[in-house]
Amino acid sequence: MDHFGILILVGLIIGTCGTLIGAGGGFLLVPLLLLSFPQLSPEVVTGISIAVVAANAISGTVAYARSGRIDYKAGIVFAVFTIPGSIIGVYLTNYIPRRVFDVGFGVLLVVLSAYLFIKNRKPKAAVPEAALPHSDKLTHHTLTDAGGKTFSYAYNQTLGIIISVLVGFISPLLGIGGGIIHVPAMVQWLQFPVYIATATSHFILAIMATISVAVHFFNGDYESAQVLRLIGGLAIGVIPGAQLGAALSHRIPTGVIIKVLAVCLALVALRVLWSGLG
Repeated sequence: MDHFGILILVGLIIGTCGTLIGAGGGFLLVPLLLLSFPQLSPEVVTGISIAVVAANAISGTVAYARSGRIDYKAGIVFAVFTIPGSIIGVYLTNYIPRRVFDVGFGVLLVVLSAYLFIKNRKPKAAVPEAALPHSDKLTHHTLTDAGGKTFSYAYNQTLGIIISVLVGFISPLLGIGGGIIHVPAMVQWLQFPVYIATATSHFILAIMATISVAVHFFNGDYESAQVLRLIGGLAIGVIPGAQLGAALSHRIPTGVIIKVLAVCLALVALRVLWSGLG
């Protein structure tokens, strides 16, 4: 994987898959880095992954912005609350016992993956805003995308903030971006339409990952020429891959996207469990 051409190809695949489901692609990149470069420390591996995720998320956000499916109001609020956790998470990488954390979090991901498979339903038809449940705890929003399709939904903003704080903390610890958790949480617990969730998650991820990259930079995790070469090669492939993933997201049914999310969560679970139990 050290060949520059291979790095670009891997980046293209990661960018396509990550943007397709709004997850950033770190869930694929971290295991590849661990297997290909065993000499790299965990904080450097997560630093590389977060840098590539940031490039992917920024490119994907541009594509999703053109589609008109980003909920900027929710995205900005949730992104702000990921920042404290993302800063703390980067600094705690060297101090939290990874074995204990990996096993616990791996089990959590297995449960969430199974839940998505069991609860996976056919997409609901769009409903008018007047038909949505009304409560002081819910934020209502109607969004019309660039293709003229209208989405009406209501979500608990307080719950979304709590989820965002947790995602912001967990993301840099594992170097997986956070969308792999944020998207299913937005779909299943906050009741976002899956297409809005994937686009908005990518917007949130672009902000959160950029902050994490800055912290890794000041922490000295990008000083090696090899690390910069890895980031450069992967980023060159990730940027067009993100555009491709965003384009494909319009053509794949909602149920398929949720199933892909469940499979990806299971893959992440296997990686962290293997790391914790190995």
